[in-house]
Amino acid sequence: MHVPDGFIDAPVSAAAGVLAAAAVAVSLRGARRELGGTGPHTGLGAERTAPLAGLVAAFIFAVQMLNFPVAAGTSGHLLGGALAAILVGPYTGVLCVSVVLLMQSVLFADGGLTALGVNITDMAVVTVLVAYGIFRGLVKVLPRGRRAVTAAAFMAAAVSVPAAAVAFTGLYALGGTTDVPIATVFAAMTGVHVLIGLGEAAITALTVGAVLAVRPDLVYGARGLAKPLELRTSPLAGPAAAAGEREPEPVEPARPVAARRSTRRVWLAGVAAALVCAGGLSYYASTSPDGLEKVARDQGIDAKAEEHAAKDSPLADYSVKDIANPRIAGGLAGVIGVGATLAVGTGVFVVVRRRRASARDTDVTEAVGDTTPPRHTPESA
Repeated sequence: MHVPDGFIDAPVSAAAGVLAAAAVAVSLRGARRELGGTGPHTGLGAERTAPLAGLVAAFIFAVQMLNFPVAAGTSGHLLGGALAAILVGPYTGVLCVSVVLLMQSVLFADGGLTALGVNITDMAVVTVLVAYGIFRGLVKVLPRGRRAVTAAAFMAAAVSVPAAAVAFTGLYALGGTTDVPIATVFAAMTGVHVLIGLGEAAITALTVGAVLAVRPDLVYGARGLAKPLELRTSPLAGPAAAAGEREPEPVEPARPVAARRSTRRVWLAGVAAALVCAGGLSYYASTSPDGLEKVARDQGIDAKAEEHAAKDSPLADYSVKDIANPRIAGGLAGVIGVGATLAVGTGVFVVVRRRRASARDTDVTEAVGDTTPPRHTPESA
């Protein structure tokens, strides 16, 4: 659903850019809490959450290369808003998808540069808001457990995709560059994206379920599934006190097992999966146009589409330029994309986390005050 340049006019594209920038700014503040070692990821340690968030961005980039057929001559691909929000939190999820869209637009000429605000608003903000809202609502009413989380993830992802299609229709109604009836655009977009949403739901549920099976503590949306630790005391505490003996000191609760376990294996497995998807499986992805491309072509929405400013990029169209073998050219481009997205995403989240830690240290210092004793000088004596 990457919107090219020319589909939406300049004023609406600019307004969407402002909205996207505001959403990213709010998400940066919210992500500081999600990545700062507070909330559901406290046991992980703040130093581990940023690389995991970068991994989620890289994984979404990789899986988006796997277009799957949904109808005759039409394909779909993962949007990723629901998956990111459930795994790492809604604020961090918006940033994950935004990083993916930025890398795709700049490096691979996928999604217009002037339409970047439109794409972030549609594919990052709308999908995350809708998906996470539905997910949290379902988790509250369904029986507690991993199956409930997986089922809620499926439903949230399934609804988020047609919601993005509706959002695009609204943007087109405000600033579409062609004279196509809005009712026609709405029917065509929602119809095909309901089918794409089922594929998105399957991918999201499988991924969330796989992580839940091995490390439920890494799933932001599964917080509260684990039983809280209880303070352990000696069984002689009561009788000893009654007999006048000294009551034993309470034993501190052990650290959560998940907190002591390294995330390295999960991180390596995730990177390997992303590389396999982008570097190998992408060769077998459907070559049919995706839902938006198909609708635009059939309905004439693309009549005023503009060439991408980065169309001559060495990685344009997810293929390394000047490599004749399409399997190698596409696979290498996918691997480069995964690496670049992982590096940029992790860098962004590390900076966000450190700013959170710095702000927290400053608050503590101001609250405690300067306790350093005054120095004695000859004048004071």
